[in-house]
Amino acid sequence: MWSGPRNISTAMMRAWENRSDTVVVDEPFYAAYLARTPGSRGDHPGRDDVLASQPTDPAEVVAALAAPLPSGVEVQYVKHMTHHLLPEDDLAWARPLRNVLLIRTPDEVVASYLRSREVCEPEDIGILQQERLLDELGEMPIVDAADFLRDPESYLRWLCDWLGIAFTDQMLSWPAGPRESDGVWAPHWYDAVWASTGFDPYHPRGVHLDARGESVVEAVLPAYERMYAQRLVLR
Repeated sequence: MWSGPRNISTAMMRAWENRSDTVVVDEPFYAAYLARTPGSRGDHPGRDDVLASQPTDPAEVVAALAAPLPSGVEVQYVKHMTHHLLPEDDLAWARPLRNVLLIRTPDEVVASYLRSREVCEPEDIGILQQERLLDELGEMPIVDAADFLRDPESYLRWLCDWLGIAFTDQMLSWPAGPRESDGVWAPHWYDAVWASTGFDPYHPRGVHLDARGESVVEAVLPAYERMYAQRLVLR
C-alpha cells in the first residue's frame, strides 16, 4: 500500500494487522530515506532513533521484504510512504507484487503536514512519487481516502477479493494502543491511531493555506487529478 503522509495509512495498517493470517511492515524505507536526505527535509522527529532502527541501504530493505514469511502467515502487508522513494531508486523489485495507491486530496494533506512541519515541498507529500509508481509499475487499484472512509467495508471486501483472500470483519475494528509492529517514530505521529478502535467516519475538512501551501498544491494537483480520475469507485 503506497501512501503519502497525513493519510489514513496507519489506520489501514491496523485493519490488516488485525487479520490472524497477516503480518505488517511499517514504513521500511524510512531510515534509507533519512540517510540520503540532507538538510531540513531530512530533519524529522526522532531521526536518530529511526536511523538506528532500520537498514539505511535500500537493497537491504528490499531483501528483508522478500524474506520467507513466518509460519502460519499468508499475507504480508507493507505500509509504504511514497515520499521515501528517491528519483534514483529502482522499482523493479515491486513489479511482481500486488500494489495499491492510497491517495488523499492534496490541500488536506498539505494543511495537515504544515501543522507538524514548518516547511513543505511538493516532494514531501508523496503525490508525485505515486504518479511515478503508476507510470513505472503499470495499472493498479487507486483508493481515495475520502471514498474509503465513506464505506470501509466495501473497499476492504473489494481488496480482499482482488487479492484472492477472504474478508473478515476483524478488519473493521481493532484494540486501541501501540503495537510492537509500529515504527520507533510512532510516539511522534501515531497519537490519533493509538486512541482509535476503527476508521473514523468521513467528514470534509475546512482548509486554509498560505501562498506557500497553495503553491505546493498547484505543483502536485495534475498528478492527483490524474490518479483520482482512475480511482476505484464502488457503487
